Amino acid sequence: MREGGYTPSERQSPEETVERVHMNYLRDLIHRLRARQSERAIGRDLGLSRVTVHKYRLLAEKLGLLDSSRPLPEAKELQQLLGPAPKPPQRPSSVEAYRECVEEMLEAGLEMTTIYDRLRDQHGYAGSYSSVRRFVGQLHPKREQVFVRVQAGPGEEAQVDFGSAGSLYDPVSGRKRQGYLFVMTLSFSRHQYAEIVLDQRISTWLCLHRHAFESFGGVPGKVVLDNLKAAVLEAHLHDPVLGEAYRRFAQHYGFIVSPNRPGTPRHKGKVENGIHYAKRSFLAGQDFSDLAEANRKLGLWVREKAGAREHGTTHQAPLALFLSQEQQCLQPLPAWPFDLCETRAVRVHNDCHVTIEGSYYSVPYAYVGQTLEAFLFERIVQLFHGTELVASHPRAQDKGQWLTRPEHYPTEKAAYLEGTAAHCQERAETIGPSTAQLVRELLAERPQDRLRSVHSLLRLSEKVGSARLEAACQRALYFGDGHYRRVKDILNAGLESEPLPDQEVAQVAANVYVFQRQAAEFFSWEVERC
Repeated sequence: MREGGYTPSERQSPEETVERVHMNYLRDLIHRLRARQSERAIGRDLGLSRVTVHKYRLLAEKLGLLDSSRPLPEAKELQQLLGPAPKPPQRPSSVEAYRECVEEMLEAGLEMTTIYDRLRDQHGYAGSYSSVRRFVGQLHPKREQVFVRVQAGPGEEAQVDFGSAGSLYDPVSGRKRQGYLFVMTLSFSRHQYAEIVLDQRISTWLCLHRHAFESFGGVPGKVVLDNLKAAVLEAHLHDPVLGEAYRRFAQHYGFIVSPNRPGTPRHKGKVENGIHYAKRSFLAGQDFSDLAEANRKLGLWVREKAGAREHGTTHQAPLALFLSQEQQCLQPLPAWPFDLCETRAVRVHNDCHVTIEGSYYSVPYAYVGQTLEAFLFERIVQLFHGTELVASHPRAQDKGQWLTRPEHYPTEKAAYLEGTAAHCQERAETIGPSTAQLVRELLAERPQDRLRSVHSLLRLSEKVGSARLEAACQRALYFGDGHYRRVKDILNAGLESEPLPDQEVAQVAANVYVFQRQAAEFFSWEVERC
């Protein structure tokens, strides 16, 4: 029995699984079950059938996974406990071969049963009527019917969205840039948090959520947003890696992500109405000098204008309703804020490195050719293969840096890398301190690429002697250009024997009084007379 009460031997067999759930969603599924979200709501948000959600609920209860007092297992462990499931079969519709015929009959206004009869009688179709009905439904989905407006209780839900904010001056780049208006609206009180930003990066998206929660003084139980692959955040939310970053953020703050169904903007009408209202009432006719001024005035507008008006649906002032009934129903903020990060997919090259923002990070050689998920925190870069952390490095501060760990290479390659570098360093020490320092700096980054230059540098001692090479290395280091080509140019020009600027000043200072007599010599005769 493993600590915590989870028994791998009790995991379900593949035969018991009705529908496959990706391992990255298993943790989200258990998180929602612990939060007591209904099976219907979970199925809707995650795109699963109620039967599948119910099966997982029963299995999770059996394994003790719904006990909130125990830590939530990682996704990889949950996959082992709950078991893999076979992928659903991908079969084209039996009606696909008759697409043109079906479209012609639909344009002619024929009924579904007539289409089925003609396909069978005139075209030899042998499939079922239900297949024809499903196929036609995919070609021409039905219009949305009358819907029921669902009212959220205090603290239950918030809705978020982005809208255009026009052009704003960016003091960093010194030019005008496209601005974006972020709005989070609490569904019960209609109280808002709004902020204007100049980009739609993942880190900005998460930071805006954090600012909103801190402004509210708490966290709603659910956040409704457009489907993560929709165009609300343009290309930055098309990256499937974002889903994992946002899920981690949601689990840290304890809210449930509820993606809006594609093509159903009414499901997120409160926040979209809020964006339209902000554009008409705040942004229209405004000309801000910079981003800071725009956000300062926007904050005042939210509190004094939008928050104080009587809302058309609730017939109450949003800010007053929030303070009196909703704020105390929000979940408390976590003890520490989420460590903001950006994520992206990266491919491992043959040199056992991935490229991120112009710098290079090593990973174990077993992952060459595979795609990893990179999490870029403020000071650390973490690389994941699925849910497994395979490498962690300090984040490079400048482009072109190589962060390499010898243990990420095969044994024979790592031994060659470390042994050759150590040998070169020892040889440089025998030539002189400046040569040793220059070699040390060369091998500090990209040792596998710099070894050839180091070998060429050390071979110069065989041509010009150790003394001249040491002097040339000292001069190259003084001028901040410690590369092989620079040292070779100094030797070819014979500049290694020339004094350095500070040495020239010191020489002049030492020679100022060489031909002058000491003061005591001029007064020695007076001493003798006394």
